[in-house]
Amino acid sequence: MRVLVLSWEYPPLIEGGLARHVRKLSEGLVALGVEVHVLTRGHEESPPEEEVAGVLVHRVREPERPRDLGEFVTWVEHMNADMLAAGVELGDRFEFDVVHGHDWLVAVAGDHLARRFRAPLVTTIHATEYGRHQGWVDQHPQSHIHGVERWMANRAERVVTCSAYMREHVADVYGLEEEGIAVVPNGIDPAELVPVADLGELRARFAAPHERLVLLVGRLVYEKGFQLALEALPGLIERLGDVRFLVAGSGTHEAELRGQARELGLDLHGTFLGWIGDDVLHSLYRIADLTVVPSIYEPFGLVALEAMASGCPCLVADTGGLREVVPNEDVGLRFRSRDPESLAALAERILNEPQLRERLVAEASEHVLSFDWADVAKQIAAVYSEVAGRGVGGGRNPLAFSAGPE
Repeated sequence: MRVLVLSWEYPPLIEGGLARHVRKLSEGLVALGVEVHVLTRGHEESPPEEEVAGVLVHRVREPERPRDLGEFVTWVEHMNADMLAAGVELGDRFEFDVVHGHDWLVAVAGDHLARRFRAPLVTTIHATEYGRHQGWVDQHPQSHIHGVERWMANRAERVVTCSAYMREHVADVYGLEEEGIAVVPNGIDPAELVPVADLGELRARFAAPHERLVLLVGRLVYEKGFQLALEALPGLIERLGDVRFLVAGSGTHEAELRGQARELGLDLHGTFLGWIGDDVLHSLYRIADLTVVPSIYEPFGLVALEAMASGCPCLVADTGGLREVVPNEDVGLRFRSRDPESLAALAERILNEPQLRERLVAEASEHVLSFDWADVAKQIAAVYSEVAGRGVGGGRNPLAFSAGPE
């Protein structure tokens, strides 16, 4: 079987977790005997074609993405046009059995190429604009992105989500039948979570030996809920005294979060690191006493999985896909979503009870093994076999959605 995968990012170009997901999935599929071609974007220094770990990577060169969201939508349209042109050329060289697009950013190119190749279209929806904005999608550009996602979900022969929560959410928001949505969780490879050499020196930069270190990791955007964690910290510090925090990541909400920290008197108790590389990130999990994932909207919860795989106790919001990543109190604790007081109470419990921390770490180290990339690849390969075997139906409603997104 030969598959064309479309993604707007792929290593070494990494904007977020999608690049890592597509890489590990593609390599897992290659291990199963699937010929995988990834069509993605690259910078001037990126080779237009190369084979990496058995994956054939084809790149279209694109300028740096704009920061303004309105300009970003126009930029995505140009990227899709370039991907479509490159994909047509690939179709002259190879026959593809399946086209697999990841998220709305490559929806238009994926649709046109699947139709041109007369191949079934599989779409993985990693998150929705509706969820990211708590349903507020009536204004541009959110309305445009939401429309593309709805069209894409109804166009595809098969939709894939990363959690049962997301299957229910996508079915409800886009009017699909849950039975037609495949749930395939994200994977993790603990062997790739390689820390820096001197963890003691790194920890000393942020906390004294007697202090407890609380870690917050991710994109600094509203739906990740970092504002809730910051609100919980003053009370936690007042009760325990020796608590420091780290915020690792960047995003559109960063300035507001820094301002909130100043207003709460937290400047002397922690550090905003900004964007950091993987080696430092993987090290932070190992030097922290607790990782908190306070998301308001969370399709899956990869940060929680990385923390658990790195031996760091984890406290997550009781919402979304986090309930599936942290399914019980054996592997981690869940606080009431959007409730800083609940967050603070459970954080205090974990930081104050060494036996609890040890139990969580031990149980979590076994739990993460169930999120194996080889299993993820097998499940996706089964989806490919199913849709390729039944032929191309043009999506769930080809007459209504054949002209492209609204």
